[in-house]
Amino acid sequence: MSTEGLRRDARACFAAALAAVEPGGLVSSRLERSGDALSLRGRDGTPLARHEGPVVVVGAGKAALAMAGAVGAISGPGCIGGAIVVPAGVAGPRPARVEIGVGAHPVPDAGSVRATARVLAAVSQAGPDTAVLVVLSGGASALLVAPALGLELGDKQRLTARLLDAGADIAALNAVRKHCSRVKGGGLARAAERAAALWALVLSDVVGDDPAVIGSGPTVADPTTFADAEAMLAAHLPPEAVPPAVVRHLAGGRRGAVPETLKPGDAALARTRTVVIGGNRDAVDAAAGTAARLGYAAEVLEPPFTGDAAEVGRAVAARLKSAARNHPIALVVGGESTVRVVAGGRGGRCQQLALAAACVLAGEPGVVLAAGTDGVDGPTDAAGACVDGGTVGRALARGIDPVRALAATDSHPLLAATGDLLVTGPTGTNVADVVVALRGAC
Repeated sequence: MSTEGLRRDARACFAAALAAVEPGGLVSSRLERSGDALSLRGRDGTPLARHEGPVVVVGAGKAALAMAGAVGAISGPGCIGGAIVVPAGVAGPRPARVEIGVGAHPVPDAGSVRATARVLAAVSQAGPDTAVLVVLSGGASALLVAPALGLELGDKQRLTARLLDAGADIAALNAVRKHCSRVKGGGLARAAERAAALWALVLSDVVGDDPAVIGSGPTVADPTTFADAEAMLAAHLPPEAVPPAVVRHLAGGRRGAVPETLKPGDAALARTRTVVIGGNRDAVDAAAGTAARLGYAAEVLEPPFTGDAAEVGRAVAARLKSAARNHPIALVVGGESTVRVVAGGRGGRCQQLALAAACVLAGEPGVVLAAGTDGVDGPTDAAGACVDGGTVGRALARGIDPVRALAATDSHPLLAATGDLLVTGPTGTNVADVVVALRGAC
């Protein structure tokens, strides 16, 4: 099969992955209306809760607009209002009676704070006859922002940016963010203390689909502590890189001077139901299914990947090179890698992963597509990249050294020059990253 044919098939697999995690359809599979009553079901179809009466819709994330739209359509006239926070550039029908606020991602801004204040107001005003329906997806941690007392937005901005640059994974990042917030770590559930119920529909963007990690767990108990947050900071940043107000706040929490995040057994959880409606594995399985229908022997690699993006890319490419060559092969894997950014480097984790794979594949048949399901890879205009055995040669022909670019975490200019960037624009969903590696019989 030609390289162009492999690239076309890889893009088809990624399109199938996105279709499988379309937020509106996933919400509709868990929430249903019968007469004046709404019912919530688990992923296995088990009935979890029922509510008769008005509802308000709140939430945040890259998929929140589509999710809120689906909730509003199902709720009909029962939806009496609400507020959600989305990143700039997200497009789609605006749900009736739900206010749309815009915030920044991955580092929060003043818009995030203002919009979150409206979310908290809507939740706290819900009375004993009203259910709060929360929609959460990837990006919610940056978009849903209410700094803890004594902290300012600037403290959280500096802290988030420095942790991201240091390559902190989502678990470490969120353990810190939860303990610097009034809304994360179960804070939203606490704010709904007067409501009849709180139901959270969650689209997972993290490996393992842990609701306590997704969006920093605003509706569930938090297993981490102030001491854990301090340990995470110590593991990733030198002391002088941590804003002094954050140091004081976390130390106060460890001493008991600041209340802990929501913990198991809290009364706020008795009326709360949180359901993960979809995640990365749904996207991966859909991509693998499409590869199989296209004639490839498809294999889903386990476990989902984490860790350094370049190492993941090399491993996937090496696995593709060593696979049997008597039939077309497809390797599909999902997860979320990290990149420790070198100053001046331009790219994202998927582009870094793809470039590392291209270096291993140089001169070999095959393609590797690596992309974020949200359509955004780092601070760039690309979702990721689709590289092949000729990527390195094309880069060298243009005077660009792939090894040097990889070491400098400067993948975007190289991949733009070689024509390997994958640009989708915001997709309206977010379930972490998908990698598709294909090779024909040879």
